[in-house]
Amino acid sequence: MAARLVILGDEHELARAVADHFLEAARASIAERGVFSVALSGGSTPKAMYALLAAPGPALDWAGVRFFFGDERCVPPDDAESNYRTAADGLFTPLGIPAEHVFRMRGEDEPAAAARDYAALLRRELGPAPRFDLVLLGMGPDGHTASLFPGADPLTDDDALVRAPWVEKFATFRITLTPRALNAARDIAIAAGGAGKAAVLREVREGPYVPSLHPIQIVAPQSGALTWFVDEAAASALSARE
Repeated sequence: MAARLVILGDEHELARAVADHFLEAARASIAERGVFSVALSGGSTPKAMYALLAAPGPALDWAGVRFFFGDERCVPPDDAESNYRTAADGLFTPLGIPAEHVFRMRGEDEPAAAARDYAALLRRELGPAPRFDLVLLGMGPDGHTASLFPGADPLTDDDALVRAPWVEKFATFRITLTPRALNAARDIAIAAGGAGKAAVLREVREGPYVPSLHPIQIVAPQSGALTWFVDEAAASALSARE
């Protein structure tokens, strides 16, 4: 299935479009299967999206939503750098999401053990071949996504579902879903905003396929939908906008 490109006017419109996509996917999944499993990402767009989702508005059966994470920093859950804390502060706490509906990566544990434990959790909660209803991803100005960074084959240990790569750029380990876990999703939404993403967005979408250089190129759902949500600043270098 070809990737869809949606270009928004600015980062506020970008966050609104991703929030609307979340709500649409959640309602459809709950209506069809009674539950909606979503893997959250880090970054600035999710923060804005959380604020929109937590604000009074169209109703969603939040009791049917199960929250997972696409990646995590190796820090405790109350650390300011924690993706879990960002989601807890912006979404879980304001909406009163029960703790048993949130499945975080344990960034405070030994990284390799935390990755193995999360893979086991995914199989327990989502079945032997875990399939998210929606995966939310961002893209860094270096072309990384989740915690799959340039300079290494993103398919390393792909069968593991979750791994703990050493990220030389930050001199630390991270915990991340592998492409196998990401690409099994029914729906993937990638959000990229700001002029700092323009050059790499063009390289990723219009340049050669080199996922070791631009790991986000490895994102290609096996039998699901893929939508890129970008703002005008990020799209400014694209020659093909359809």
